[in-house]
Amino acid sequence: MKNKSLISIHDYSKEDYLKVIEVASEFEKNTHKYGDLLKGRIVATLFFEPSTRTRLSFESAVQRLGGSIIGFSEAGTSSVSKGESLKDTIKTVTQYSDLIIMRHPAEGSARWASEVSGVPVINAGDGANQHPTQCLLDLYTIKQTQGKLDDLTITMVGDLKYGRTVHSLLQAMSNFRPRFRFVSPKELKMPQEYKLYLEQHNIEWSEHEDLQSVMTDSDIVYVTRVQRERFSDPIEYERVKNAYVVHKSMLEGTKPNLRILHPLPRVNEIHIDVDDTDKAYYFQQALNGVYTRMAIISLILGLK
Repeated sequence: MKNKSLISIHDYSKEDYLKVIEVASEFEKNTHKYGDLLKGRIVATLFFEPSTRTRLSFESAVQRLGGSIIGFSEAGTSSVSKGESLKDTIKTVTQYSDLIIMRHPAEGSARWASEVSGVPVINAGDGANQHPTQCLLDLYTIKQTQGKLDDLTITMVGDLKYGRTVHSLLQAMSNFRPRFRFVSPKELKMPQEYKLYLEQHNIEWSEHEDLQSVMTDSDIVYVTRVQRERFSDPIEYERVKNAYVVHKSMLEGTKPNLRILHPLPRVNEIHIDVDDTDKAYYFQQALNGVYTRMAIISLILGLK
């Protein structure tokens, strides 16, 4: 993993996933022990589209490890607004940093950046394509809540068409013999390519319209926001935005180990009455992003 860009979840092996989880757990238990690990290192965060949790958790991870941060939080504050190409931006920032963390709305942009960059690049989300660090923090959270990654029933709810988080998680979890339940409006079904991927790997999956019917046998319910920014037609967005909402009453009769996850931000898809139940785990999931990203950065820079 040393000096290796992380663009897709396929860039890492099952053994790499487990190594990230191991190091993230070490950081969670001893957060203050590693305050000088990144001393003298500079990390560039290039966010060409808005982000709260991903950007701040990366910056928190760098600062907790004693590193320095440069970059921008939206394209309008960079020379891109003057017409500079992505290639020129990356090749310039390469001169100033030891690692680049990039979010961009165009699919494939992160891979292109890694090919022209002189330092490793971490993909913090490229359009509806991949979000590998979110996937790794999700794996860490699932292991934390279930005590294992193998043989779990995972229900994915909401925007399964454009949701890059579910696409990455589906592929990574396929290493651990899961069972998938997909619950979404017909307009937002899991794309065929991912269903074929599961079939090629002999992974069980099924599609459902009724969320309640699959809650009782689920170990993880992974809820996603219907993303307004991915819709070109606002009428289509309005039609499906509140198609599935998880309420506290729906948790009755579910397994004791069931946990509700969400990559956030939440809009209406999880009612606030779920927040105070022992099934709600999305805020701890967000915190786990710091530990996981500390692990990823440290491993890529060869410091762990």
